[in-house]
Amino acid sequence: MNFTQLEFLCFLAVVVSIAWMLRGRTSRNAFLLVASYYFYAYWDIRFCGLLLLSTAVDFVVAKRIAASDDDTIRKRWLLCSLVVNLGMLGVFKYFNFFLETAEPFVRAIGLNASTLPIVLPVGISFFTFQTLSYTIDVYRRKMRPTDSVLDFALYVAFFPQLVAGPIVRASHLLPQLSVTPGWNSKRMYNGAQQLLRGAVKKVLIADHLADLVDGVFAGPELYHSATIWLAVLAYAGQIYYDFSGYSDMAIGIAKMLGYRFPVNFRHPYLATSVGEFWHRWHITLSTWLRDYLFIPLGGSRGSTWQTNRNLMITMSLGGLWHGAAMTFLSWGILHGLALITARTITQPLPRIAGWFATMCVVGFGWVLFRATSFENAMSVYRGMLGWVTPLSIPGTETWSVAGTILWLPPLPLLALGCMVVEHLIWRTRGRRWMRLPANRWYTPVATAVMIWALVLYAPRGFRPFVYFQF
Repeated sequence: MNFTQLEFLCFLAVVVSIAWMLRGRTSRNAFLLVASYYFYAYWDIRFCGLLLLSTAVDFVVAKRIAASDDDTIRKRWLLCSLVVNLGMLGVFKYFNFFLETAEPFVRAIGLNASTLPIVLPVGISFFTFQTLSYTIDVYRRKMRPTDSVLDFALYVAFFPQLVAGPIVRASHLLPQLSVTPGWNSKRMYNGAQQLLRGAVKKVLIADHLADLVDGVFAGPELYHSATIWLAVLAYAGQIYYDFSGYSDMAIGIAKMLGYRFPVNFRHPYLATSVGEFWHRWHITLSTWLRDYLFIPLGGSRGSTWQTNRNLMITMSLGGLWHGAAMTFLSWGILHGLALITARTITQPLPRIAGWFATMCVVGFGWVLFRATSFENAMSVYRGMLGWVTPLSIPGTETWSVAGTILWLPPLPLLALGCMVVEHLIWRTRGRRWMRLPANRWYTPVATAVMIWALVLYAPRGFRPFVYFQF
């Protein structure tokens, strides 16, 4: 069930209506928990067991950690949570990847290296990180464990952010679930508007950009270098508007139900350094990696070499978190190298030069992120340079000319234009009216236009959100 499907809109209308009719906190949370499990079961009911397992283990572990003053016992319980959650992630997401990586060695010692037909559960990367933050924060004595298994189960399975974030920490959401939210018409309106804006980002911009991206990445050797450059730029827009659109919709749905989620994006393509980019992109993941990986490794407290090592480990694992493939690992390494390089530059670059350098790193990195393989990524890079494949001439290493198809589809070009204009407006005071305040004359007109455009110009077919694969 996708946020942009009619089935989900019907589901949401029923859930919001019933949730506000239930006055008791327990009955409300119980209903939302049932609705959340129904939402997840709609994808694949078999994986509801993973949610139950993660919930049961971390609820018990947190209580045991808080009840003990013995550091050894506390560490053992924390290790139990790490083993269960990372074990699930390792089996379902990384088992085949590590098996394929080790295949030469495995075959060398005479063993079979066949992969297993494992289906990746939707959202497993997100809900395992959420529950881990809970047990780690309890272990660090930053919060007390909840006494309500119902509240904790809802925290783990709450449907708006369940399958693709934002990664909401227990210290942020559990206190909200422990009380009954009061009706607030302004918050309901703002939530509905944010839901609508997220749908526009996803359907009218990201999905139209995907048409250009998918065609070019499927056969980059066929296209002119100008089209390939355009496709790379289009993917930068697609993944941003796809994922930030989902985040906006999730935050908007939470508002409509009376809850607050953290901001997940702050226009990352306005960043003037790679470090600033990560302060603006997928903020809930970057802060999670900082607080639960980078800082425990030593952060920037040690020598320059140790800090650089910690940065590289954090970004490499962050790349692998996105996908079990060498392309994602390479993408993480690229960003790690960029962050390390930025630390060595003592003289700050002019803003425009810093922005250009940052966008080059980010754009070239997106090729690895989108490519289906290293070979596919190299084909795109060669096409960007005007080369395609080596000519089979003995003793030479020359390159054939690039493909000749100059494909400039109008709707993706229009979507790219909207992306540029929206970022330029956000740099000015115009961003105030982009939020469509309820008391402005143009608000009903703009709302009607967005709904009309969604109905009229939505691409044919169904495109899942990009981050559903992670």
